[in-house]
This record gives sequence, C-alpha cells and structure tokens, in this order.
Amino acid sequence: MAIDDLWYLSKRGSDGERVPSKRHARGKRWRVRWTDPNDARPRTELFGKLSDAQRHDASVRNDISRGRYVDPRAGTVTVAEYAQAWRAQQLHRDTTASRVECSIRLHIVPILGELPLNQVKPSHLRTWVKDRVEVLDAVTVRSVFGVIRAMLDAAVLDKLIGTNPCAGIRLPEVDHGDMFVPTAEQVHAIATELPDRYRAAVYLAAGCGLRFGEVFGLEPEHVAFLHREVTVAQQIKRVGKRGRYIGPTKTRTSRRVVELPTVVADAVASHLERYPAITVALDDESGKDLVHRPVKLLFTTGFGTPVTSSAWSVVWRSAVKRAKLPATGFTLHSLRHFVSA
Repeated sequence: MAIDDLWYLSKRGSDGERVPSKRHARGKRWRVRWTDPNDARPRTELFGKLSDAQRHDASVRNDISRGRYVDPRAGTVTVAEYAQAWRAQQLHRDTTASRVECSIRLHIVPILGELPLNQVKPSHLRTWVKDRVEVLDAVTVRSVFGVIRAMLDAAVLDKLIGTNPCAGIRLPEVDHGDMFVPTAEQVHAIATELPDRYRAAVYLAAGCGLRFGEVFGLEPEHVAFLHREVTVAQQIKRVGKRGRYIGPTKTRTSRRVVELPTVVADAVASHLERYPAITVALDDESGKDLVHRPVKLLFTTGFGTPVTSSAWSVVWRSAVKRAKLPATGFTLHSLRHFVSA
C-alpha cells in the first residue's frame, strides 16, 4: 500500500526541488493504492486532503490484516438486484420460497430496492419498520425483516458490505395474548356449527394437534383406529398459481405419530361412514421423488375436490359467528393449542 502525491512527480529537478506534474493544482491530490486481497487486483482511491488519505490507508491496512476487507465498489449493487440473486440461491421449500418472493416483491424492493447495499443504514431500516407496521401485523413485519436480515448477512459473507445494518433494530412486539384457546364446550360448539362434512376436522385439529394442511391432506391409511394413532406424514399445499398437491410436513419433526383420542376416533369413523374418502389425482412431493398418484383424501368439498384455504375461511368465519366465538384470533390453527391448554 502507498500514498502518492499526484501534484508532483516522484523525481526532483536538477535544483533538487520537486517537479509539478501535469495535473498540479487540479483535482484531488492524494491517491491511496492497495491490492484487493479477494482478487489480487490493484485498487485506488483519491482524496483532497492528506489526512483523509492517511486515515483511509490505515483503515484498509487494518481491514486486510483482520480479514475484514470489503471492496467499496462491491456494495454498489442495489438491494433489488442482490435480493433477486440471493433468492435464486436459497434452498427453500416451496412455501418458504413463495413467502420470501412475496416479501421481496411487495415489502422490500418498493422501499429499499434502489439503495446500493453499501448505503443501507440502520436509519433506513428503522424507517422501513415504522412504515410497515402501519400496514402489516407484527408477525408479518418480523417475518419480512427476517428476510432482510438473512439477505444482508449473506452480503457480509460475500464481502459486499462490512457489517449488517440490521443489528439493534427494534421490531414490534407480538401480542400472544390475542390468541384464543377454546374450551372443550367451545370446540364442540364450533364443530356443531360447521357443515357436517367438516366437523371431524375440528376434532383432529383440537384432539391431535394437526395443522390445516395436515388435516386436509390425511388419507384413511394414516388413521389407525385399532392402535389409536394418527400418522402425520404429509400435508396438502398450494403455492402461487400452482394447483393443490401433496407435500412434506412443515419440518422434519412435524412428521410424527400422535395419539388418537376416543372422541376424535368416533368423529372420524362417523365421518367416513357418511363421506367415504374420495380419490383425487395429485402430484405428491412428500417422498424423495415427485410422483403423480391417486390420493384418497379424508376430507373434500361437496364437489369432491381438495379443500382450499380460501373456501375454508368462508365456511369457518360463518361457523364462528353462529357459535358466538371471537371473530379475530381464532382459526383452525388455534385449535392446535387446545391439546396443550
């Protein structure tokens, strides 16, 4: 590394005095030279004051010696550009990939997208949080901010920025008190108010702790009445414009065998008597390979099609209203907490 005075030549005149260069008294006088440790290419930066050049020289030396060096020009890629490249490299499951894509497209790029990575400051992120809490709930704000944090962590590892500006940003608190956990009487009440073909779904969620996709992705073979067990091996899913399909459980630990209480077993048995499982041809990604197979669904709509979340929400809200239960904070997912309540 070196600091060069661009206003004078390195050699002196015959009289021993310094010889002015062609750019004497024009432009920035001091040039700092160093070699980028990442690609061995020469780098330079110009300064008007010697003190600024000396500080930059010392800073670069220090960063290189500690392995923290970041090329100042590397971070000029915009947040929008890096976000798309970063997303394409992630090994996300389809539902996570869809959530990340929506987070970037709807909440990150419109606000932060034009900023170069090396210009994103904590103040920008605090402003972003303040803006998003006006239109999103606390859980969603924290989820989208997690995408920003992960993306900028990757930018640090890629040596595009020196540090992640997400550190220390205050996020909205999630009020877990808003979650409604029903009593046994209220579980029966909501089941009674639902259409008969869906009542057993309530008992599976409340009695076995199954998620929405796990309930409506069940096949008769997963319910062992003799051993009083339910095997949770898959879930029914839909991502973007893609149709319904069978996918793996949310996480590896979500693949499990749970106890089948008598009340739930009776409800499922009664359901199968009235509404025998209907076979639907679906893609199945729950195993190692993608297959297209006939899936015998325990629950279907009156048209013999898989139950969609949008259609279910209409049926659910109507039943909740008739059962005089909380209109907010109470979903089929809430019934999972009845097991541990």
